[in-house]
Amino acid sequence: MLQSPVSQAQGVTERLARFVVDTRWDDLEPPVPLQAKRSLMNFFAVALTGCHDRTIETALQTLAAFSGGKQATIVGRRERIDALSAAFLNAAGANVLDFCDTHVPTAIHPTAPVVPALLALAEMMPVSGRDFLLALVLGHEVECRIGVAMSPSHYKKGWHITSTCGVFGAAVGAGKLLGLNARQMVWALGTAATQSGGLCECLGTPAKSVSVGNAARNGLLSALLASKNFDGPPEPITGVQGYYHAMNETPDLSWLTQNLGETWEILGTAYKPYPCGFVIHPVLDCILDWRRPNPTAVVEKVVVTGNPLLAARTDRPNISTGREAQVSTQHAVAAALITGKAGVDEFTDACVNDPKVLALRTKVSVVRDERFQTISAAAEITTADGKSHKVSTEAARGSESNPMSDKELEDKLRTAAAGAIPGKNVTPLIDAIWQLDTSGDISKLASLTAPRD
Repeated sequence: MLQSPVSQAQGVTERLARFVVDTRWDDLEPPVPLQAKRSLMNFFAVALTGCHDRTIETALQTLAAFSGGKQATIVGRRERIDALSAAFLNAAGANVLDFCDTHVPTAIHPTAPVVPALLALAEMMPVSGRDFLLALVLGHEVECRIGVAMSPSHYKKGWHITSTCGVFGAAVGAGKLLGLNARQMVWALGTAATQSGGLCECLGTPAKSVSVGNAARNGLLSALLASKNFDGPPEPITGVQGYYHAMNETPDLSWLTQNLGETWEILGTAYKPYPCGFVIHPVLDCILDWRRPNPTAVVEKVVVTGNPLLAARTDRPNISTGREAQVSTQHAVAAALITGKAGVDEFTDACVNDPKVLALRTKVSVVRDERFQTISAAAEITTADGKSHKVSTEAARGSESNPMSDKELEDKLRTAAAGAIPGKNVTPLIDAIWQLDTSGDISKLASLTAPRD
């Protein structure tokens, strides 16, 4: 007799919970901890890049008025705050400039919600480097598997998948550090599920940072409550009125448990060389590669072709702020052609309002083509002499097929530190990250980003 879809879904959350609880450090193949270190290196780079953004300044001022604690570090700042607020601020800061890592199959930015919850806990209780890395890997695994099972429909509906799935990653990672048993881990996932939220309509505005911050904060809170036996439903993810049903999804549940513990989603992590939506990255590779030998060419028209997600998320010719620029293909192309760069300065209000960039934005169009992957793109550039120049890439720099090196990730962190904490030597932080699996206590890791007195 065939089982109903509901009965087939029973026990999924419990199986995920047991996997998290039972997995040990020795279960990880050598490439997995290394990739976790790379993700942590990238996290500190992007958190430092965003820690003084006005969105974070406003959020800190608001939260500080209600916080009586100084439990945890805010990356790149002197201020300390309660652990839940630190998780919120560090997650929001890591994601605010769209510079964080990407799980390409889902477009989840995995470490932004997970690492801040773990760092906050590490300042409240003893945590070894191995335990931290294992918790990071497991949080990453669960949030991405939950996302893959409903991709791409979830993101297309307008849900900000980093936030809606990130809360599970934060709950799992924090729960692992807290030593939750399988029953408590199910409860943590249930409390996380009922706090999941975030809308793509908020992309390009400070409001986006609220749901990313909440993913870290709410995930941490979920684990802390579960550790006190704060219970929840037995099947929060696939239950009749659970997460997937409430989100109006018909997920492929095989993705949740297939090859669990044998394959690791973190190994496919992509890291961003540019502070903007990842679907824009292959476009920028094309444009910058063409401009280097053609710095003085006068461009009359640019037609960009890419995966339909490129147009759906970034076909935005009419923008007015740097935040909006991070999800505008037209701006990214125009700024790169004018300046020859695609760094933080190219996604600011000043660059958006540069008359030359503004004029060139009107000459850029975006074409959808399902034959392109999200990491590939092509561009046809027409110059004033009437010539047409065609450029393309199959794999964006930073993607799994064209990865950034360890040295490039170190350089990304050093560049971020130079802007956020000038004069601070971050070599001890870099060394600590690479040697994390040998550390018995990482309580001072985040404080290595604090400005000098």
